[in-house]
Amino acid sequence: MISKIHFFYHVILIFFSYSSISTAALPQSINNQTVTSLAPLVEEASPAVVNIRVSQTIASRNSFDNEAFRRFFGLPNRENSDGMREVASAGSGVIVDAKRGYILTNHHVVGDADKIQISLMDGTVHDAEIVGSDPATDIAVIKVSADNLIEMSIGDSTKVRVGDFVIAIGNPFGLGHTVTSGIISALGRSGISRDGYEDFIQTDASINPGNSGGALVNMNGELIGINSAIISRSGGNVGIGFAVPTEIAGSIMKQILDFGEIRRGLLGVNIQTIDAVAAEALGNDVESGALITGIQANSAAELAGLKVGDIILEVNDKKIDGAPQLRNQIGLLRSGETIKIGYMRDNDLYSTRAELGQKKNQFLLGEEIHPGLKGSTFLLTSGAVNNGIEISEVQENSPAAQRGLRTGDLITQVNRTPVDSLEDLQNIASRFDILFLNIRRGDRVLMFQIR
Repeated sequence: MISKIHFFYHVILIFFSYSSISTAALPQSINNQTVTSLAPLVEEASPAVVNIRVSQTIASRNSFDNEAFRRFFGLPNRENSDGMREVASAGSGVIVDAKRGYILTNHHVVGDADKIQISLMDGTVHDAEIVGSDPATDIAVIKVSADNLIEMSIGDSTKVRVGDFVIAIGNPFGLGHTVTSGIISALGRSGISRDGYEDFIQTDASINPGNSGGALVNMNGELIGINSAIISRSGGNVGIGFAVPTEIAGSIMKQILDFGEIRRGLLGVNIQTIDAVAAEALGNDVESGALITGIQANSAAELAGLKVGDIILEVNDKKIDGAPQLRNQIGLLRSGETIKIGYMRDNDLYSTRAELGQKKNQFLLGEEIHPGLKGSTFLLTSGAVNNGIEISEVQENSPAAQRGLRTGDLITQVNRTPVDSLEDLQNIASRFDILFLNIRRGDRVLMFQIR
């Protein structure tokens, strides 16, 4: 899902890709050879970058397609009109396994797709399918069955330094393969998305909408990042762009291929940000950190000896300034990994190691219950809430939204059968193609037909 966040002075984050208004100077040499052109590097890397075309069906905004509108004004019914229309969008991807046809791209490029097609540099077009995706890191893996694919080697993004030259390859504005150059502007950027796990590479390489999922390439022709986001006032080119490092993208891809899911690490603590004033009140001399306010029984934190009141200062030698940094740091790690934690207790510094547990999904997607509920989300703790099941979120223009459902709706009956849990809803949905939902919305009771 493409998301936008409004910053001060109306700066907008747009999950298309990232961009630049300046061009870095050409490096004088690569591998001790004088550089007069980047053409050899581009010719080697470009065939591994694909253009992605995505189509999906959304609700039509034409009032004349609304049945109630047509009935009110006495207009004839449109028997073949269901108020839906098909829209298309473009993005990019990188072939990382030519033999098996695996392509890395962004979740927001393909996550809501009904149909995916990729076009290679030679102009051939192939259908593709989603293998798996992770909205939290904006990484997705798709697969294509085609011969003579060319893959790009995956580089070590942990060795990237600020100032390194890079090139970016993608499909801006649907124009096809486009190459730009720049440098690494910063590393370890986070706080771009409210809900995601982030450790972005920042670059000034000129990239524009449509480059999402494209390649950020080092001077050895290796993939070091998947283009993911920009900060821009208009969605265009301002020189602040971000890519998901291959260290993260590769880990997400491996989990998708190995397990069919993301097994995200879990420390098992409740935390809040603490500053110097609050820390002093607890008898600790520290500027900032993440204060542990709760510990889950038998969690990684409890087994590592952490206690309520401890202030976490470092994870794997990376400074923790507050709760968001700790959440991000742990969320980017895989369950089963052993981490080093530096913390303060009673104004003394300690260190311990913890083997991360696995974070379980806390929600159920509507499409996992019934195709007509796609775009809705149910918390796993839903149920037994005022004798019904609360819909925790409904995405705009999704099938669920098109059928009239809204965030906060309470499902009380399905096909005239009362439901008190998601298990009740799933059991009924598994037996019927058509669902009639009794919904409580405020002080009103409504019924919706879901096909």
